[in-house]
Amino acid sequence: MTILEQLHQDHINLSRLLEVLEMKIQKLKAGDSPNFQLLSELVEYIGNYADQFHHPREDHMYHYFEKREASLDRHLHECERQHGDLKQLSKDVTELVDAVMHDAVIPMNEFIERLENFLERERAHINFEEETIFPAINAVSNDQDWQALEKDLPQPSDPLFGEKQGENYREIYKAMLQDVNSA
Repeated sequence: MTILEQLHQDHINLSRLLEVLEMKIQKLKAGDSPNFQLLSELVEYIGNYADQFHHPREDHMYHYFEKREASLDRHLHECERQHGDLKQLSKDVTELVDAVMHDAVIPMNEFIERLENFLERERAHINFEEETIFPAINAVSNDQDWQALEKDLPQPSDPLFGEKQGENYREIYKAMLQDVNSA
């Protein structure tokens, strides 16, 4: 599997988690009491995995393909800017959920609005990469590029979707199993 295929699989996995988050937001809107532990795990995983593993791998690949095509370079620079924005956004939303879990008083409509903004921006970013960046890189790449990139990149162990799941994300596991069983 090439790095591009691995990153695409990450996007599929992250999109599944964003679907779970969206269902939880819909329940909040309906007035249901949220599972704040699950919300915390979702937001933390999405932000931490992206910031620590996914985006650094993408950035490395993007730097490798810089200066091959002018329009690709513009998209790569936009994507790099988005990575920085999303890192701050995920930190802010993680702190928001944590504050609510520790009894901070935040109006529910503001809480929902910030979760929805996080969800929308994450989805828009994934779509931008899938629809614009990845096809453009595929158009300028060859087998030697992928071999060179594979040598340079560490293979992260995904604490949720990898071979060894971490204990930190029990509520996410339960939520995904419930969604599969209720489908």
